[in-house]
Amino acid sequence: MGVTSIRLRPDVEKPLEILSKKLDRSKNYLINQAIKEFLDRRAIEEERWTETLVALDSVKNGVVVEEAEVVDWLKSWGTENEQSPPKI
Repeated sequence: MGVTSIRLRPDVEKPLEILSKKLDRSKNYLINQAIKEFLDRRAIEEERWTETLVALDSVKNGVVVEEAEVVDWLKSWGTENEQSPPKI
């Protein structure tokens, strides 16, 4: 495990100390959890951005699903005749 030193501003250090005591967890644990959650969120955002670029490229190239097909599919949700998603 690597060791990294950080300097916390007082407005971060104080609440961190309070939370650490409240949860009976070390500040190290809380900092690691916060960083892990941040990195996980960033990975999701990066994946969404990549998917957005692919979708925009599809639209640019005219590869789309017609609005009416999507609306019909959405209206079928939760019914006895639920449809499969429209295909390109």
